[in-house]
Amino acid sequence: MYNPLYELGRFLRFLGSIFHRPEKMSVYWTETMRNMVDIGITSIPIVAVVAMFMGAVTAVQFAYQLENFAVPLYYIGFIARDITIIEMAPTVTCMILAGKVGSNIASELGNMRITEQIDALEIMGVNTSSFLVGTKILAAIITIPLLVTLASFLGIMGGLIATIASDLAPISEFVRGLRAFFIPFNINIMIIKGFVFSILLSSISCYYGYKVRGGAIEIGKASTKAVVESNIAILIFDFIIAWILL
Repeated sequence: MYNPLYELGRFLRFLGSIFHRPEKMSVYWTETMRNMVDIGITSIPIVAVVAMFMGAVTAVQFAYQLENFAVPLYYIGFIARDITIIEMAPTVTCMILAGKVGSNIASELGNMRITEQIDALEIMGVNTSSFLVGTKILAAIITIPLLVTLASFLGIMGGLIATIASDLAPISEFVRGLRAFFIPFNINIMIIKGFVFSILLSSISCYYGYKVRGGAIEIGKASTKAVVESNIAILIFDFIIAWILL
């Protein structure tokens, strides 16, 4: 029977095991760089496409809501900017990454576990939770906030392009909205969310992949659990961060 408190305790103990001094720093650095490429560089295309259309849809739908109200057109740029920075870029981007990156991490570690590669590394004296898991979490912490920042920029650009292409408002009005009522602290909220979400999705995915027992079916189940629970954790902490900071 599934016990949430027991599972949480195992997860926290697992996180505690990754804090270990590297046996050889150069090897850890190489593994971190490999993971940064896998997590960050390969995710740029999907993040870019989703962010552009996310911003475009936001602008078009908000313009539709303004149709019968005497609200200035520059509010399209204002709303597209704020909703992208505060919510869409960090939350939606990280939920997408939980599906792409999280499932890859869980299946990679799961395959290493059932093929006894992790056991072989442990026999050689390598702290596998630190070497395999710690480097992935560190790579996620570095790359995912950068992807979130890129998503926010492309989301705003998508809104601008959609506004011009659909003739919703003059470009000058959209740019005026981008400059209006800007609160710099919103950028901090976006970065904080990206940092927290990167820890959540990477650590949860590593946990389920590292703890796999059985065969290919269990790897599939672990990948599914990693994605589902990462998304739930992201939504819960999205609310908590908004509640505390806003």
